[in-house]
Amino acid sequence: MPRLVALCAAVLTVAAGLGVRAFFDGPVSKNAGDALYTVLIYTLVVLVLPRVRPWVAAVPAVGASWAIEFAQLGEIPAVLRPLLGSTFNPPDLFWYAVGAVSAWAAHTLWLRRAG
Repeated sequence: MPRLVALCAAVLTVAAGLGVRAFFDGPVSKNAGDALYTVLIYTLVVLVLPRVRPWVAAVPAVGASWAIEFAQLGEIPAVLRPLLGSTFNPPDLFWYAVGAVSAWAAHTLWLRRAG
């Protein structure tokens, strides 16, 4: 995937996250935000490694999201809490997987259409 496409996907992901927060609240906003967090990590992996296979990009994206969630079982420094969160929430693990699978599916579809 070209870097410009990955960069646009990252920007659109951030915009979608901000839009969800602006127009929704409660579990819709929270769960979509969790999924989009992983999608952003996925797009950053693709930005750095543009020829990466979709499943290879999905593994570190969901892995990083899960690692950050599990880190919340300990103490997150106050300066990092807005980015990393502060409270472990087991259902978040599911929504991170939803984000990784969604990004993997979109990337796979992109490659099939482009190829």
